[in-house]
Amino acid sequence: MTAVTVTSLFLSCFEAMRRGELIHRRSRRDKEFHFQDWVGDRLDQTGFGWEETKRNKYPDYVVTDHLEGYEVKGLEDPGRQADFDCNSQLATGVHDGRSIYYVFGRYPKRPEGDEFPVLDLVVCHGDFLNAHHDYEHKNDSFRDFGSYGDILVRDRKMYVAPTPYALADGLVGNCTLIAPENEELDELDALQSVGRLVRTDADRIAAKYTFDFDDNTLRTELVENPTAGTARSFVAYRAAGDPAGAVVMKPARRTPRKYSTG
Repeated sequence: MTAVTVTSLFLSCFEAMRRGELIHRRSRRDKEFHFQDWVGDRLDQTGFGWEETKRNKYPDYVVTDHLEGYEVKGLEDPGRQADFDCNSQLATGVHDGRSIYYVFGRYPKRPEGDEFPVLDLVVCHGDFLNAHHDYEHKNDSFRDFGSYGDILVRDRKMYVAPTPYALADGLVGNCTLIAPENEELDELDALQSVGRLVRTDADRIAAKYTFDFDDNTLRTELVENPTAGTARSFVAYRAAGDPAGAVVMKPARRTPRKYSTG
C-alpha cells in the first residue's frame, strides 16, 4: 500500500517541535482536545484536505482526498503512558477502508500556564497495535435485571491497548514514525530508518466472555488464533539528519489475567 499523507504530517510535527510550537490549552477544563488541536494545525500545514469528526467518532481526522485517517492520543508526563483507552473502537490499522495512523504525543502534566511543549511524539500505524481488521464493534443491552426484572444492563465495551512507548525503546524525547515494512511512503528520501520492529501474533486469543452477577466474576474463553505465529514487520523512521538513536522492541508483554480455555 502507498501512504500519501503520513510522511508530510510526520515531518510537519517534527518541524513544529523543532521550532518550539507550543500546545495551546483553551481553558483549564480542556484536558483532552488541546493536543488534538495541535495535530490539526500540523495537518493544515501539509496542504492536504481533511475533516474533523464529531466527538466520540473514529478516527479524529479524516483525509478527504485519500483513504487515510488519524486518531490522536495525548499522554501526560508524568502519568499513564503504557496503555490507552479505546472508548468506542478497537485499535487497528484499517477502518471503513481507510488506513489509520495514531498520533501519540507526551506533554507536561502540570504546566505553569496554558501553553506548553510537546515532549516527544510517535506517528504509528494502527496495525502496530492490533493487525486484525475483521472485528466489528457493537454494544448491546438486555432488560430483565433487578428485583422487578425491568432494569436495563448495557454491555458497553471499552478496549485498552498498549502505546508504542510500552512496546519499543528509543521513543522518549524523540519524534518517530512507525510504518508497516511493506508500506510505500511518499517523500521517503526525507526519512531515515532507525529500526526494524517485529510483532508476532499470539497462539490463542479471547473469543468470548461471560459475567456472573452472583459472584461478580468475568470469564473469558480462548480459541486458536487463525493467524498464530504471523510475524508482522514495521520500520521506525526519523527525519533525515535527526541524530536520535535507534528504536528497538521491548520484551513481549504477558497478560496477567487467568483465562479459561475453550
